[in-house]
Formats: sequence, C-alpha cells, structure tokens
Amino acid sequence: MPRLTLPSKLKPLLRPKQFKIIYGGRGGAKSQSVADLCLMDVETKGLRVGCFRELQNSIKESVHSLLVDEYERLGLQLYEHTDAEIRHKNGGGFIFKGLARNPDAVKSMHGMNRSWVEEAQSISDESLKKLIPTVREAGSELWFTLNRMSSADPICKRFIVPFEAELEKNGYYEDDMHMIIECNYYDNPFFPEVLENQRKWDYENLDRTEYDHIWLGKYNDHVENAIIKAEWFDAAIDAHVDRWKPRGQRIVTHDPSDSGDAKAYVFRHGNAILDAQENTHMDVNDGCDWALDRALSEGVDLFRWDYGSLGVSLKRQVEQSLKETKVKWDMFSGNGSLEDKESVYEHVDGGSRFQNKKNKDIFRNLRAQCYWRLRDRFYLTYRAIVKNDREIPVEKLISISSNIESINKLRTELCRIPLKNSGTGLIQIMDKEEMKNKLQIASPNLGDSVMMSEANPMKIAKDFLQPMKIDRRYVV
Repeated sequence: MPRLTLPSKLKPLLRPKQFKIIYGGRGGAKSQSVADLCLMDVETKGLRVGCFRELQNSIKESVHSLLVDEYERLGLQLYEHTDAEIRHKNGGGFIFKGLARNPDAVKSMHGMNRSWVEEAQSISDESLKKLIPTVREAGSELWFTLNRMSSADPICKRFIVPFEAELEKNGYYEDDMHMIIECNYYDNPFFPEVLENQRKWDYENLDRTEYDHIWLGKYNDHVENAIIKAEWFDAAIDAHVDRWKPRGQRIVTHDPSDSGDAKAYVFRHGNAILDAQENTHMDVNDGCDWALDRALSEGVDLFRWDYGSLGVSLKRQVEQSLKETKVKWDMFSGNGSLEDKESVYEHVDGGSRFQNKKNKDIFRNLRAQCYWRLRDRFYLTYRAIVKNDREIPVEKLISISSNIESINKLRTELCRIPLKNSGTGLIQIMDKEEMKNKLQIASPNLGDSVMMSEANPMKIAKDFLQPMKIDRRYVV
C-alpha cells in the first residue's frame, strides 16, 4: 500500500499555525508534501480547502491533477472529482480558483478551513491583502508554496524578508503566527535519480545565478547586462579570512535614500566589507544620525554619503556631529566628475575594448566608474579564489563578511546592477528610477553604498600602497 512520504524538515507542518510558508528550489517535495497533507486532513477531518494561484486560466494550471494523482497513489477510496472540484464523501474537499482579475475568488473562501496558494511568488499585493483577512476563524490556515523570485515581491516582503536572518541561518522560522520552512532537494530523502541527473547537468552548464534559483531556491538575481555575476560575489564571501588581514582606511558610506526607501549603511575596512545594514523606519535626518552613530562606534577615518536631492541638506548635520572628532567626511555625487580622467584604464579581463583608453573615454560619470571598479574587484577575487590565480595583488581584491545579516539582500542588489545603453559608447549604469520603472528592481541602497566606498581608492588602500616587506601577491 502506498504511504505518505514527508521529508523530516516538513514535519512541523503537522502542527497548527495561521500562516505556513514553504519555499525552496526544484526537487524539495514542497507541492507533493502539501498536497498529501491536505488530502489526509480532508480524509480525517473533513476539511474544505481552497486551492489558489494568482493566474489560472484553466483547471489544468491548478494543483487539481496533482491532488488526483496523489489520492490515487495513496489508495484513498472515498474521493471523487470533476473538472472543477474534488469532493470527499465526508463533505470535505477542494475548490480551485485564480486570484488575478477575479474579485469573487476570495468570496469563495466562505466555509473553507484552509487556503493553499501554489506558485505564490507570483501573487500580487492586492490578492495577498484580500487573502490574509480570511484567516480569522479558529483553526483556519493559509499555506503558501513557492520558489522565490525577487525580495521585492509581495509574498517575500510580507513573509520572508522580515525573518531572513533566522531563515538564512537555520532554514526555519516559527513564532505564534508564522511557520516558514526552506526545503530544497538536499532536504528531500526521496529525491529521485532522474532529477539528480538533471541537477548535475544544470550545475555544470547553467549560469550560477540561474542554477541557484532553480535548485537552491535563491532569489532570481539574473538581469540582462548585469555587471557583477553571482558566482563572483560568492567567491568574495569571507575571501580575506585566513588569507589577509584588512588594513587601510576605515570608511562608512551612507545612502540617505530620501525617496522613501530604506536608509543604508556600509562599513568597509581596506578592501573588506564588514557590515551592511538598512533601516526602513527613519526620515532622512534620523537616518543620518543612525549612520553617524554607527560610524563613530567603529572608529572610522571617513564618513561619506550620497548628497543627491535631499542628501545635500545633511552637510550641516554631519559637520556638527563630527566637528569634535578626527573623522573626515566627504559627499558623493554619481553624476560628478571622473577620477583621474586622463589616466589610462587598467582593464582586468582581457580583450581590446579598453586597451590603452583613458578613463574619460570609457565612463559616462563617477557612478559608472565606481561600479565598474567594484566589478573589477569581484572579478579578480573570483579568479584568485576559484581559479587559484596567485599573481593577483591582494589590494585588488574584495571580501564580503559572512557575518553581515543582510548579505543576501546585498548579493541580490549587486548582482542586479545593469548597464544602460548610452548611445555614446561610454559605460553607464542604469539609475534607480529606470531600474524601478523598467525592470521592477527596487532601489539598490546597500549596493550603492558599497559602490560609493570605491571612490578615492588611493585613500582606501593607503596601507597596501606603501612599501611592504610581505609578498604583495594573493597568498593562501
């Protein structure tokens, strides 16, 4: 007799909770496990379950066929189904609805004990706001299964991002209302060999960002013309640990983000990013004080902030805060003049595009120059760490501390920075408004703060650039 097979990581689903979110990549048995649990609860408790998707143009796009296959596999005898629903002899069963452009979908929840939203990464903010209030009666639950797309998606903003530090650490989060479980192929003891063969092929042949999304349930960081690859970022995580000691200027960069987005703070020591944080509950002035307080607690040498728009109003506030200290400050403008514009750009990845060209003939503005400089650091770190290229000087590398709680947000932002076609042949980075309006990418405040730390590299690497007795090449 076939039996219900449930990965151990999903056993907490047997306990009651208002909101249950199960996310991860392919092969984690998310949908089958939820289908089996719902079938058994209908069988034993007479539950009525509403099965939803954001877009469902036909019953074939629902979990209808999965449920039918599973109740037949499990040998459950008291079910019958039509093209529109599945019924049990005890009065329980399943209905299937699409949420988008269907105002009556949530109304059909009346009398339902459970909702299950499959492919929940696609659910709209409007649909989510309609569904959540339906979980009001004792014992009713709302379940979501998904593979994450963007951290800015409604489902992630509501149920994953607020608990991300705990989820990244343990793959599990629970409180009085929520049960959130990450479940991937390696958590599934029933993972079939045919999928393992597909996974191995994908690992060898797909871009790392695409592989990580498909099989590891990572945010889909892929953006056409993105300048920093996810595998480059991953190579930089803790690159300095046991390899070199960060030295040089201690700098804090701050994005005031006066457009209503989160305020960002980055702490960099030499060529190691040691902290990166956001704060979403402050105005521009309070956010600046927050960043200044943290900078002073780190004993930094330099405080830098983006003075675009309202940021320019912070000058007096910064001066007042730092006047009795030795901390220097400066302001960053992405549209400002290039640094060393008459100098020849030192290209790092071969080809003739930049051969013997000056900075002024390559970069549109300072933002493009600093992002490209950051891109070169990540690329060289990838070569040093992954390709074992020991001829790269340490001062050209970058390291990202794994202790940063927002490291996944930082990865997402930096790996989604796209080039813009400028029509001039110059390198230009798409600005925040274009990223938001054209690509639906949220403002990369953490990424911009890291980028700003690349300005004035002679200051940042001052200790590296002095004569040293040690070998200046990358050394394990």
